[in-house]
Amino acid sequence: MRALVLGGGGVTGVAWEIGLLHGLAEQGVDLTAAGLVVGTSAGSSVAAQVLSGLPLKDLYEAQLAGAGSEIAARMSPGDLLKFVVAGLWPGGRAWLGRQALRARTVPEAERRAVIERRIGDAPWPATRLLITAVEAETGRTRIFDAASGVSLVDAVAASCAVPLVWPPVTIDGVRYIDGGVRSVANADLAAGAAQVVVLAPVTQSARRSGRPAAQVAAFGPSVRSALLSPDAAARAAIGGNLLDPARRRPAAEAGRAQAATEVARLRTVWT
Repeated sequence: MRALVLGGGGVTGVAWEIGLLHGLAEQGVDLTAAGLVVGTSAGSSVAAQVLSGLPLKDLYEAQLAGAGSEIAARMSPGDLLKFVVAGLWPGGRAWLGRQALRARTVPEAERRAVIERRIGDAPWPATRLLITAVEAETGRTRIFDAASGVSLVDAVAASCAVPLVWPPVTIDGVRYIDGGVRSVANADLAAGAAQVVVLAPVTQSARRSGRPAAQVAAFGPSVRSALLSPDAAARAAIGGNLLDPARRRPAAEAGRAQAATEVARLRTVWT
């Protein structure tokens, strides 16, 4: 089985991943033909879009259209510090979740509407898709899939609920925050696959075990794997604010351009 892991990285991470997937497909490497897809935060949104049946070309061109209905936001230095602190001790996730429950943000319904406009109202895809989120009160991980009884829009909204920036998402009376609080990519959920490709717009986390590189290394030599992150040109295109919708177009274009330098390596892993 082949697995595609799509990590978190804000609205620019969505654009970069779609650009990269489109660029690779143009050159004959279609990563969306995976048997398993793991989506975290921005990656959950990308997963829902690329598995919807819409052509990658159309999804890519949508990223070039500007900010669209996305809400501009920025994480403050204090918010970033809380993320780091939360990752350094066992109760950190729940502590951060409680902080998120008290934070002043846009209304939950307004944020959910953005996600619904982004991915549509499609049902869960036929491809096995795992979407990660974290319970705000307890810090426990929740993995949504087609059998979870939760709509795809709600699952993606929960996985994209960046704490302190966006409101926690309510599903069956439980409030959820971003799946990236567990790990920026959750690549370990692809364990058991023979071939794994990880797209990680963000590669750092407070705990080494949560970093994509560490999780990919843990697969061992028997698994053909590759980890792709933004190159220097893509990082410059993305800029310093991952939540800036105005950077969608340059991030998508940089992802598509980066595909040309990655396609040979990806071909050996994927085909």
